[in-house]
Amino acid sequence: MGFWQNLRDSVTGRSAEREYEFELPPAPTSADILSSIADVQADTTGKVPPIVTARINRIANTVAVMVPRLDQLGGGSAQAHTVVSTATSYLPEAVGGYLRLPRDFADRRAVYKGKTSLMLLCDQLDLLGATLDKISDAVSRADAAALVAHGQFLAEKFQPSSSLTLPSEPLS
Repeated sequence: MGFWQNLRDSVTGRSAEREYEFELPPAPTSADILSSIADVQADTTGKVPPIVTARINRIANTVAVMVPRLDQLGGGSAQAHTVVSTATSYLPEAVGGYLRLPRDFADRRAVYKGKTSLMLLCDQLDLLGATLDKISDAVSRADAAALVAHGQFLAEKFQPSSSLTLPSEPLS
Protein backbone atom coordinates (compact mmCIF):
# COMPACT_ATOMS: atom_id res chain seq x y z
CA MET A 1 0.00 0.00 0.00
CA GLY A 2 1.38 3.39 -0.93
CA PHE A 3 1.62 6.62 1.02
CA TRP A 4 -1.33 8.28 -0.77
CA GLN A 5 -3.53 5.22 -0.28
CA ASN A 6 -2.77 5.21 3.45
CA LEU A 7 -3.46 8.94 3.69
CA ARG A 8 -6.77 8.62 1.82
CA ASP A 9 -7.84 5.67 3.98
CA SER A 10 -7.05 7.57 7.17
CA VAL A 11 -9.05 10.62 5.97
CA THR A 12 -12.05 8.58 4.83
CA GLY A 13 -12.02 6.49 7.99
CA ARG A 14 -11.29 3.26 6.22
CA SER A 15 -9.18 1.00 8.32
CA ALA A 16 -6.47 -1.20 7.05
CA GLU A 17 -8.94 -3.81 5.86
CA ARG A 18 -6.69 -4.62 2.97
CA GLU A 19 -4.35 -6.73 5.01
CA TYR A 20 -1.76 -8.61 3.09
CA GLU A 21 -2.57 -12.26 3.07
CA PHE A 22 0.05 -14.88 3.02
CA GLU A 23 -0.13 -18.59 3.35
CA LEU A 24 2.17 -20.58 5.57
CA PRO A 25 3.30 -23.91 4.21
CA PRO A 26 1.55 -26.83 5.87
CA ALA A 27 3.35 -28.57 8.71
CA PRO A 28 5.07 -31.76 7.61
CA THR A 29 3.01 -34.87 8.18
CA SER A 30 4.38 -38.06 9.68
CA ALA A 31 4.66 -39.43 6.16
CA ASP A 32 6.62 -36.35 5.03
CA ILE A 33 9.04 -36.69 7.93
CA LEU A 34 9.66 -40.39 7.33
CA SER A 35 9.92 -39.83 3.58
CA SER A 36 12.58 -37.17 4.08
CA ILE A 37 14.68 -39.57 6.14
CA ALA A 38 14.19 -42.36 3.59
CA ASP A 39 15.30 -39.97 0.82
CA VAL A 40 18.54 -39.22 2.67
CA GLN A 41 19.18 -42.91 3.15
CA ALA A 42 18.50 -43.62 -0.53
CA ASP A 43 20.62 -40.68 -1.70
CA THR A 44 23.61 -41.85 0.32
CA THR A 45 23.49 -45.57 -0.46
CA GLY A 46 26.88 -46.51 -1.87
CA LYS A 47 28.03 -42.87 -1.92
CA VAL A 48 29.25 -42.37 1.63
CA PRO A 49 31.64 -44.30 3.87
CA PRO A 50 30.13 -46.85 6.29
CA ILE A 51 30.82 -44.54 9.25
CA VAL A 52 28.43 -42.00 7.72
CA THR A 53 25.83 -44.63 6.83
CA ALA A 54 25.84 -45.92 10.42
CA ARG A 55 25.24 -42.43 11.77
CA ILE A 56 22.46 -41.71 9.28
CA ASN A 57 20.79 -45.01 10.17
CA ARG A 58 21.03 -44.19 13.89
CA ILE A 59 19.26 -40.87 13.27
CA ALA A 60 16.70 -42.51 10.97
CA ASN A 61 15.85 -45.16 13.57
CA THR A 62 15.41 -42.59 16.32
CA VAL A 63 13.22 -40.39 14.11
CA ALA A 64 11.11 -43.42 13.14
CA VAL A 65 10.53 -44.15 16.85
CA MET A 66 9.80 -40.51 17.64
CA VAL A 67 7.38 -39.65 14.82
CA PRO A 68 4.38 -41.48 16.33
CA ARG A 69 5.17 -39.83 19.68
CA LEU A 70 5.46 -36.23 18.47
CA ASP A 71 2.03 -35.39 19.86
CA GLN A 72 3.36 -36.16 23.34
CA LEU A 73 5.93 -33.40 22.90
CA GLY A 74 3.32 -30.84 21.91
CA GLY A 75 3.02 -29.31 18.46
CA GLY A 76 4.82 -26.09 19.30
CA SER A 77 7.51 -27.54 21.55
CA ALA A 78 11.18 -27.03 20.85
CA GLN A 79 11.72 -30.78 21.09
CA ALA A 80 9.10 -31.58 18.44
CA HIS A 81 10.56 -28.86 16.24
CA THR A 82 14.03 -30.39 16.65
CA VAL A 83 12.82 -33.85 15.62
CA VAL A 84 10.96 -32.54 12.56
CA SER A 85 13.73 -30.14 11.55
CA THR A 86 16.38 -32.83 11.91
CA ALA A 87 14.48 -35.09 9.53
CA THR A 88 13.42 -32.47 7.01
CA SER A 89 16.22 -29.91 7.11
CA TYR A 90 19.29 -30.44 9.30
CA LEU A 91 20.13 -33.97 8.16
CA PRO A 92 19.40 -33.48 4.44
CA GLU A 93 21.40 -30.22 4.36
CA ALA A 94 24.42 -31.65 6.17
CA VAL A 95 24.54 -34.74 3.99
CA GLY A 96 23.80 -32.76 0.83
CA GLY A 97 26.71 -30.41 1.50
CA TYR A 98 29.03 -33.36 1.89
CA LEU A 99 27.72 -35.13 -1.23
CA ARG A 100 28.30 -32.04 -3.39
CA LEU A 101 32.02 -32.18 -2.69
CA PRO A 102 34.42 -34.34 -4.70
CA ARG A 103 35.06 -37.49 -2.66
CA ASP A 104 38.84 -37.12 -2.58
CA PHE A 105 38.58 -33.53 -1.36
CA ALA A 106 35.83 -34.28 1.17
CA ASP A 107 37.57 -37.28 2.69
CA ARG A 108 41.23 -36.20 2.66
CA ARG A 109 41.64 -32.43 2.75
CA ALA A 110 41.43 -30.51 6.00
CA VAL A 111 38.99 -27.62 5.67
CA TYR A 112 38.36 -26.42 9.22
CA LYS A 113 40.56 -26.68 12.31
CA GLY A 114 42.44 -29.63 10.85
CA LYS A 115 39.30 -31.62 10.10
CA THR A 116 38.18 -32.96 6.75
CA SER A 117 34.63 -32.51 5.47
CA LEU A 118 34.04 -36.17 6.33
CA MET A 119 35.10 -35.56 9.94
CA LEU A 120 32.92 -32.45 10.15
CA LEU A 121 29.94 -34.38 8.78
CA CYS A 122 30.46 -37.15 11.33
CA ASP A 123 30.62 -34.55 14.12
CA GLN A 124 27.37 -33.00 12.91
CA LEU A 125 25.64 -36.37 12.61
CA ASP A 126 26.85 -37.34 16.09
CA LEU A 127 25.43 -34.11 17.49
CA LEU A 128 22.08 -34.69 15.77
CA GLY A 129 21.97 -38.31 16.95
CA ALA A 130 22.82 -37.41 20.56
CA THR A 131 20.22 -34.64 20.59
CA LEU A 132 17.51 -36.96 19.27
CA ASP A 133 18.50 -39.63 21.79
CA LYS A 134 18.05 -37.12 24.64
CA ILE A 135 14.62 -36.15 23.36
CA SER A 136 13.59 -39.78 22.95
CA ASP A 137 14.86 -40.62 26.45
CA ALA A 138 12.92 -37.71 27.95
CA VAL A 139 9.68 -38.86 26.33
CA SER A 140 10.31 -42.45 27.43
CA ARG A 141 11.08 -41.34 30.99
CA ALA A 142 7.80 -39.41 31.07
CA ASP A 143 5.94 -42.51 29.86
CA ALA A 144 7.71 -44.67 32.44
CA ALA A 145 6.89 -42.17 35.21
CA ALA A 146 3.23 -42.24 34.16
CA LEU A 147 3.28 -46.06 34.30
CA VAL A 148 4.79 -46.00 37.79
CA ALA A 149 2.23 -43.43 38.98
CA HIS A 150 -0.62 -45.52 37.57
CA GLY A 151 0.75 -48.62 39.29
CA GLN A 152 0.88 -46.75 42.60
CA PHE A 153 -2.69 -45.56 42.08
CA LEU A 154 -3.86 -49.12 41.43
CA ALA A 155 -1.98 -50.46 44.44
CA GLU A 156 -3.56 -47.85 46.70
CA LYS A 157 -7.02 -48.34 45.23
CA PHE A 158 -7.13 -52.13 45.34
CA GLN A 159 -4.77 -52.94 48.22
CA PRO A 160 -6.71 -54.74 50.92
CA SER A 161 -7.05 -52.44 53.91
CA SER A 162 -6.76 -53.59 57.51
CA SER A 163 -10.35 -52.53 58.25
CA LEU A 164 -11.76 -54.68 55.51
CA THR A 165 -11.84 -58.41 56.14
CA LEU A 166 -12.37 -60.74 53.29
CA PRO A 167 -14.43 -63.88 53.79
CA SER A 168 -12.32 -66.96 54.23
CA GLU A 169 -14.82 -69.12 52.37
CA PRO A 170 -15.95 -68.48 48.81
CA LEU A 171 -19.43 -67.07 48.48
CA SER A 172 -22.01 -69.44 47.11
